Amino acid sequence: MTQTPDESGNGQARHATTADEPGPPDTSGVSDWVEEGGPIEPSDVADVASQKSLEQQLEERTADLQRLQAEYANYRKRVDRDRQLVADNATYKALTPIIDVLDTVDRAREHGELETGLKTVADQLERTVAQQGLVKFGEPGDAFDPNIHEALSHIGEDPEVSVTTCKVVAKAGYRMGDRVVRAAQVLVVDPASQDSHSQDSQDS
Repeated sequence: MTQTPDESGNGQARHATTADEPGPPDTSGVSDWVEEGGPIEPSDVADVASQKSLEQQLEERTADLQRLQAEYANYRKRVDRDRQLVADNATYKALTPIIDVLDTVDRAREHGELETGLKTVADQLERTVAQQGLVKFGEPGDAFDPNIHEALSHIGEDPEVSVTTCKVVAKAGYRMGDRVVRAAQVLVVDPASQDSHSQDSQDS
């Protein structure tokens, strides 16, 4: 180490590095190495591959779980549907014979043969079967529907109707939900034909 005067000439010492003394380590490029992540070691490659493998396994297990959940949900729906079908069929078999009794009640009511006591029993019977899902349908004036009506006879034309219409209900129909237990037996009338309209006009 030597001392040299500074430029101001005040004679103060200044350190100078000689060729024999080592200088500070060269750190040029280290920042670039850090920013770029440095060299990738084999262990780093193995860690990345292992992570990707775990992620793939997780995705596969998640897909398997979702598929199992969907299959179980479908299974539960099938079981519930089959259970409901069994219950509906049992109710259907139990209530179908009662329809004949209800027909007798209807005829007795039409002829005024229900006394006070029997009327109470009849009303209670009708309420009970209705609570079990057996619904009565079919009224005079209903538009004829072959899906729920059985036409016993056509009894002419009626100028007051625009479609084939139930004029008389011989026996009421019954349904359970969307299932027709028995179609309503009816007598129907048709709309007046064009010839009838023409004849009416001439008569007037």
